[in-house]
Amino acid sequence: MAFSERVSRLKSSLIREILAAAQRPEVMSFAGGLPAEAMLPKVEWADLPLSLGQYGMSEGEPALREALAAEARALGLACEASQVLVVSGSQQTLDLAAKLYIDKGTEILLEAPTYLAALQIFQLFGADCLTVPQESDGPNLAQLRSRLEQHRPAFIYLIPTFQNPSAVRYSEEKRAAVAALLDEFGVTLIEDEPYRELTFDGGSAKPIAGRLKKASWIYTGTVSKTLLPGLRVGYLIASPDLFPHLLKLKQSADLHTNRIGQWQALQWIGSEKYQQHLSELRGFYRQRRDAFQAALETHFADLADWNVPQGGLFFWLTLKQPLDTRTLLNEALANDVAFMPGEPFFPEPDQNLGHLRLNFSHIDPARLSEGLKRLAAVVRQKQAALAA
Repeated sequence: MAFSERVSRLKSSLIREILAAAQRPEVMSFAGGLPAEAMLPKVEWADLPLSLGQYGMSEGEPALREALAAEARALGLACEASQVLVVSGSQQTLDLAAKLYIDKGTEILLEAPTYLAALQIFQLFGADCLTVPQESDGPNLAQLRSRLEQHRPAFIYLIPTFQNPSAVRYSEEKRAAVAALLDEFGVTLIEDEPYRELTFDGGSAKPIAGRLKKASWIYTGTVSKTLLPGLRVGYLIASPDLFPHLLKLKQSADLHTNRIGQWQALQWIGSEKYQQHLSELRGFYRQRRDAFQAALETHFADLADWNVPQGGLFFWLTLKQPLDTRTLLNEALANDVAFMPGEPFFPEPDQNLGHLRLNFSHIDPARLSEGLKRLAAVVRQKQAALAA
């Protein structure tokens, strides 16, 4: 059977495989970036217009585009509703951007580590993934400049606010410096911000896209982490030179995004009840973050280093004695614990051993300590076997 050449590069998503394996109710899962089901808001459908059962505009519902543009302007991103494209979750933004920019061998620039599903789609299209190491407040600026001087990547993909998987939030200085470098070298920015609203210390910062003076940009977000992932409603906002091309790619992909989900998102965005919901969500996740931090101190203090995340859904652990954490998966699952190995978050996983991404939002707090205790035991057992 003759498939396209691209299919030879198609990799399955390890996180999806782990989530499937973790469906058993006895499994304590730290694996996926799942919102807490207790915090999924109760939604009403009684006033849903029947007309939304019809085909819609590829750009998205006009009222929703206006609301999203207003929210973005409040963050400091100069834009109009005409620059907003409603997409089927922000994952579709990455698909459209890949189609727009990537041919086999196209160089792109990424943080290391970076979002697993972004890597999956960029590599599917044949990208040559260059990386810049992540520091505690954003990318290493000297290495970023060096990469931009030596290469001319088609774009740079960044997650500046509570990065997945590292939980890093860029400092003001790093945001300004990155914007200046992208303007200097004329490199397009793809800025992914699914976790911006999940801040535990009240901190907020202007998007990097809002600081650019010359470079093209795509800014993308979603309601999946704050409302319902099942709505599959995300959005992109693009500089005017890119928007028409992204719109045509959207049309060829799926005609338009789920109109019923868009209507539900519109009932919340910009409203007082949404602000109240976000406030409750932040408090809930802050408590879970704190409980997770305490349990990590108990079970992992001698095994790993980590920073306490100020937002988002993840802890990023670096083992003091590195090993390939992918080799821990089967033993962890046999002990009814699921986690996400860190290696797949790098374009060259075999050269970046010894990290774990642990989600704190989804697990039942009553099972938290036992789950981390079992995971720590699996790590210790493997390290002892390697040392023997």
